Formats: sequence, C-alpha cells, structure tokens
Amino acid sequence: MPRTSSVRICRADYANPVHASALVSLLDAYARDPMGGGEPLSAFAQAHLVPALAARPQAFSVLAFGAVDGVAGELPVGLVNCLEGFSTFACQPLVNVHDVAVVREYRGQGVAEQMLALAEEIARERGACKLTLEVLQGNAGAIRLYNRVGFANYQLDPAMGQAQFLQKWLR
Repeated sequence: MPRTSSVRICRADYANPVHASALVSLLDAYARDPMGGGEPLSAFAQAHLVPALAARPQAFSVLAFGAVDGVAGELPVGLVNCLEGFSTFACQPLVNVHDVAVVREYRGQGVAEQMLALAEEIARERGACKLTLEVLQGNAGAIRLYNRVGFANYQLDPAMGQAQFLQKWLR
C-alpha cells in the first residue's frame, strides 16, 4: 500500500480549535458521502459534537492532515472516531472504531491504514482486548482495507454463523 509522505497522523486534541474544526468538517463530509448516508450533519451535531466527545473519557479521535502548497500537515484529510466499550467475556475494555473517513483525493494512499494503526496503539494503551467496527456490505474498498489490517467477521461458533450488527433508534 503506498504511503503519503506528506500526511501527518495525530491523536485529536478536542480543546485545539484546529483539531475541533477539522473533526467537524471531516465528519460532515463523511455524512454527505453515500457511505455516510448522503445527508449533512445537523446544525446541532456540528455545534455540539466536539464538546460532547470531550466530555466522554471513553472517546478519542485520530486525525490526518495533508499538504497545502507543499507544506505538510495543514489540510484535514482523514478522521477516525473511537469509543471505548467493554467486553464482558474478556472482562476488559474494547474499542469500537465508529467512523473512518478519508477525503476522496487522499483515498488509496494508506491514510486510513495509518490512522487505524494509531487507533490500535491508543486502544492497546487503554488495555483494550480488541477493536470492533461496522462496515456497509457495499463498501468493498473499506472491507479490503479492514481485512488487510486484521479485521474479520465476528463469530463465536462457525455453526452459529456470523454476527449481525443491528440498531434500534430511540426517539
């Protein structure tokens, strides 16, 4: 996988206005993409997302910044949002990779892989036993990436089949 030498990967500092702005703009771009549902983030989410993440010690984010006019690390190009959960079977924390987004111009250059590597490093520092994530069946590129970096479908007993990810909205 080719690497983008002019990309800087870092853990987001929710108190840093540059990081906060990058997080919201990247998540909004992801939300507008068909893989993110095709709708912009609500004004409420845009205004409250970063303070809400900052208020949750179980949340962390990873950002990627690309080059602008040859200066590395200026343009927000990638985001991974993670939330710590808990594995009752392992009696240890786990980390759910909740969002993975890379702007179109930087896809296929190893940016997501580098961000996931830092997310894994942070998860290990937290004592997590595993990383989890959800991906749409039609997102073949993401599935190839996730398989390449070690993710696999979840199952306990092959005879019982693979787990399904379900949701129920609470209104």
